Parts: sequence; structure tokens; C-alpha cells
Amino acid sequence: MAETRDFLLEIGTEEMPSAPLMNAAKQLGGLVAKGLDAAGLAHGEVRVISTPRRLAALVANVAVATDEIHEVKRGPKASIAFDESGEPTKAALGFARKCGAEAADLVRRVDADGSEYVFAERSVPSKPAAPILSELSANVIGGLQWPNYRSQRWGSEHATFVRPIRWICALLGEDVVPVTYADVTSSNTTRGHRVLALGEHVVASPADYEATLERAFVLSAERREEVIREGIAKIEAERGGARVDTPRKIFDEVVNLCEWPTVLVGTFDEEFLEVPHEIICESMLSNQRYFPIYDAEGNLTREFVVVSNADPRVSATVVSGNERVVRARLDDAKFFYDEDLKRPMEEFVKRLGSVTFQERLGTMLQKVERMEGLAAAVASQAGEGEAGVAAAARAAHLAKADLVSQAVVEFTNQQGVMGGYYAAAAGEAPEVCAAIREHYRPRFAGDELPSGTCGRCVAIADKLDTVCGIFAIDEPPTGSSDPYAVRRAAIGIIAMLRSLPGCDLRQLIGLSLGSYQAQGLGFDLESVAGAVVRFFQGRLVAIARDEGIRPDTIEAVSAVGVINPVEFMARAHALEDARSQSPELFDDLATAYARAAHLGDASLGADVDTALLGPAERSLLDACEQGSVDVSAALAKDDYAGALSALAGLKTPIDRFFDDVLVMDEDTAVRENRLRLLNRFVEVFVGVADIGALSRKK
Repeated sequence: MAETRDFLLEIGTEEMPSAPLMNAAKQLGGLVAKGLDAAGLAHGEVRVISTPRRLAALVANVAVATDEIHEVKRGPKASIAFDESGEPTKAALGFARKCGAEAADLVRRVDADGSEYVFAERSVPSKPAAPILSELSANVIGGLQWPNYRSQRWGSEHATFVRPIRWICALLGEDVVPVTYADVTSSNTTRGHRVLALGEHVVASPADYEATLERAFVLSAERREEVIREGIAKIEAERGGARVDTPRKIFDEVVNLCEWPTVLVGTFDEEFLEVPHEIICESMLSNQRYFPIYDAEGNLTREFVVVSNADPRVSATVVSGNERVVRARLDDAKFFYDEDLKRPMEEFVKRLGSVTFQERLGTMLQKVERMEGLAAAVASQAGEGEAGVAAAARAAHLAKADLVSQAVVEFTNQQGVMGGYYAAAAGEAPEVCAAIREHYRPRFAGDELPSGTCGRCVAIADKLDTVCGIFAIDEPPTGSSDPYAVRRAAIGIIAMLRSLPGCDLRQLIGLSLGSYQAQGLGFDLESVAGAVVRFFQGRLVAIARDEGIRPDTIEAVSAVGVINPVEFMARAHALEDARSQSPELFDDLATAYARAAHLGDASLGADVDTALLGPAERSLLDACEQGSVDVSAALAKDDYAGALSALAGLKTPIDRFFDDVLVMDEDTAVRENRLRLLNRFVEVFVGVADIGALSRKK
């Protein structure tokens, strides 16, 4: 068995920012493994260890040398490979090229079958691992990519890295692997924590690397996360069910800002609890990476968690310093909030006239004006009374007011939220305040919807205005670009309309586009409306697929032109359920429908002369007439399962018709009457689904 040793490559740097550090950690293992494989060095698991000051790859069981290779490949017969004069033929040249050899290097030899063939032989001697690892390490360091971050240079070299490299530790077993990058040369030493273990620390072997780091007060990312989680859990338990808010993105960043974490608790002044907790928490999280603490009832407390990278013996000083910093930050937040409360919301609304929504679509004030009418229309369609319609219009009028407030200019993530607070302070109705606060929902697929009908009406108006406007200026989303998040807006609209069954999306699209034309935007209304309708149909198709509905079922429903989400999904699920319960019936019915639609001649109409009908034809006509009545009654009650059941009743008479009747009779009057009967049969299905779609992919 070949000898193996563990390999370590550690790149030591000045402190790296969290985002590029995480990105590089994802790259490092793959680059090392790929390099080892390409060099022919067998190896085991590749593990990446990272801290703010280092990126390291630990590779288990790396072969100390590549395998010696002796390869023999048999080619064509010698009589085919060489002509009568002994010159290589195209067959020999092609075989040699395939094997990476010259034709002159081919060997002629009699094989086991007694025939003479040409052979290509290749011998590659074993190579020691150390030189390979030296080159590989330099290539890996230089091959790390730093998207969105400018690399730095240092010393007199031209090589770059996200931060200056200060040391390289490279070991194969106990031996140092020579690596040079920029002006740094490898050794068998690493560096410890800047404060707790200053200076160099010898790494005896890769197997001892992590233990050496821990002795030098440096933990891997996994261990740092574990320590921080344990500290937070202890704090929560000590406070009887309190909750520390640790958003994943901020938490990951905090993990990558320390090497030896200590979890501490600080406090801020009571007066700041009078400020909306959203901006207090955003200030602490985004600006300082502090984690807010909520009590068991969900109320924000005066305490916050800070993760220190300092000597634990000076924790009191660390807490005091962070409390001074947070006080200044929260003073700013309180000032912005207090100043905003001094101004009426109508002043903010007027100032929206100086804020551009989109260059060709006008100002935010114009958007608000369009939203008011559209939100009122949605509320009316949703069955809201006069008070509910007025509330939706009022909420839409104030929905964007906080965009020009000082608090939202500073804390942009709180748009809508702050507007809800300002509306409440101004005495607006609770449902109006809630609608303002929640009208940006849902922000993504699966996000919470606005909690009330008023909020959903405003959110639909906001998103639909954006969708229609972007299509009106002919900048719809493409496969690779959706700068206005139109797809996300459409998905949100569909999600909300599924909770408002009375709404007519097609009509709302027309109202939205009409409001743009009323404000002077020029476009072809019919063409743009059609494009928006098709766009929503596409989103509905994607959602139906996600819900497990078969593509041909979706195609059958889509053909009817339904875009109201409640109706579309109800029809699709009803047809899917009916097919699952009676698969053969609907397969046969789909085949019969497709045949009838193919034979029928729409130009003849559907007025059947009963005097020319035989028994099978009469039976089919009676079934069609009864089916039309039953389908219409079912659709009037939104009973799509009932409509499909009525269609299923046509299977027996249509099967009998095709069995007993020659449609293309020589008598013109008889033939055309039978074609009219087939037209009548097809008409029963119109408005339910294109059942023929179920047979097209058989």
C-alpha cells in the first residue's frame, strides 16, 4: 500500500472581511482537491478551516508520490497501419494522435491471436509529492476569487490577495513544503490570537494543527459558532424564556469577526424603548452587530448581546465601551423618529412629488395616486363595504409617505413599518396603519401575506401598478434580468388574490393600465394588456406545477384563458383529481374530444337538423343538451368538479356515435349535419377545459 501523509496549507493574513472570507472558504477545498486530482496524487477528505486571519485546507492521506504509470494500447493491424512502402497510413496517424504519441513511436508486435498489430506504449515515472504540492499551493493562493472586493498588493510584489498575506504554513506530514507567494515563504509556524497568544506557534504536523490553534486561542468557524450558540442559550435560560434575535446573515458575520469569542450582555437606556423597536434593532444589528434580547412575552428589553474577541478578563471594559457606542447610535434613531413625528403625513405625501418612481413612469406621488384608485377597486371587488373601500384608498394614499422620512432614509429596510407608526400617531384607523405597515408583503415566495383585507388590497395595488407600468414601457423581465422584481411582484399578487376570490385580475389589469394612460403615458392598451395577461398565465402555470399538477392538465385549463388565481387553481385541481379518480374515462374522453374537434367544421355552426338523426346521433344530441345545462349550472356555482362530472357523462354517447355512425357520409346533408353535431359536442366543453390537451402527449 502506498505511503500517505496528511497535508496542511494555511494562508495567514491581515483580518479579512466576513463575506469574502466565507466565499473563499467555499472555493478553497474544491481548488485543492482539483489540483491534487489533476496531479495524480491520491488523497482523502479535504477539510477547510477559516478565521478572520487565516484560510486553511487540511487534506487527509495524501500520497507521498504519484503512481508510476506504464500504459499499453493496441491499435489497428500493422497491415492497415502502414502501407506497402512502410509509411504510416491515416489509421496509424489517427491512433498515434489519440494516444498522444508520434507514428514513429508506434511498436509492431504479434498479439495473442497471431496477427501483427501496432501498439502505443507510455511510461510515466513516479514523482514525489513535495514539488507538486509547492506548485499546487501557489496556484491555489493565486486562484482564489474575490468578487465585489478589490484585492490588495503589498511589499514590492505584484501578486494580490484580499488582504496582505503575513505567513504561510505548509506541511506534508512533519516536513515543510516550500511555498512562496508574493514575498512570503512557507514554514511550520502559525500565528495565535492577536492578544491572547501573540507571535508564532510551531505546528508539529497537520494532525496537530487544530490543537495548536486552540492552544493559541483560535477556534475553527464550527467551534466558534458552537461557543456563541451556547453562550446565547445560557443568556436566554437565565432570563426565563427570553429570546435573542440572531438573523442568520448577521450571525454568520459575527462568527467571522472573532477567533476566540466571548458572549457578553450590555444594556441601553430605558428611554430608547419608546422608539419603535424595528429601528432600534436594525441600528444594533446592522451598524454594530449586536443581538437584541426580547423577553418571554416578545417585548424588546434594554439588554443586548455582544460577541467579544478580546481577552475575557477585560469583559467589563468591552461591555462599557459597547454601551457607549450603542447609546450614540440609538440617540440618532430616536432623534430621527422624534423629528418625523413633528410633521403631518400629508407633508410627506406632497414631498413624494420630488421622488422618482421610474424615469418614464413618473414620481412616487403619481404612483400613490394610481394606487388609491386601484386599491379601492380591489376592495370593492373583494366585497368590502363603503368603509372598507375608503380605508383601502386612505392606506394607499399614505403607504409611501415614510419614504421621505428621516428614519427611513437612515433605515431603508423599515419603509412601510415606520409609516405604520406615524399613521398610528396621527390617529389613523388601525386597519389603515396595519395596511401601511404590511403593504410590501409578501417580499418573496412563501413570505407572510398582509394580515388584513385592507393591507392585501394596498399590496396588490402597489405590485400590480409596478407590473403594468414596466410592461407599458416595454421593459418586461427577461430570462436573465428582472431589475424591477416583476416576477416576485406577480407571485405576490397571485398569493394574495387566492385569498380574495371575488377579485377579477383581468379587470384590475385594465384599470391599472388605464390609470397610466390617464396620466399621459402612451402605449397600445390592448397589446400591453395581452402581454400582462400572458405573463400572469405563465406565473400561474409555474405555481400549478409546483403544486404537483401535471403539465397536460395545466395546459387544458390554461386554454380556457382563466387568469383569476382562485378559479385557475380550483379548475386545475378539480381536473387533476377527476383524472386521478377515473383515469381511463378521462383518457378516452380526451381522445374522443380530440377526434371530434379535428373532424368538426366550425364554419357549419352547431344547429343540428333532428330529422336527419339516427338513434346514436339522437342519443349524443340529447346528452349534449343536458350536458350544457349541467355544465352551466355547475360553473355558475364555481363547482368545477360538477362541471367535469357533467362532461364525463358524454363519454358513452360519443363512443356509441363513433362506433355506429360514419361521419363522412356520401350524402352532403347527412355528413354536414353530423359535423354540426360534433361541433355541438365540442361546444359543451368550452369554458371548462381543453380536454383534448390530455391526449396530445400520449
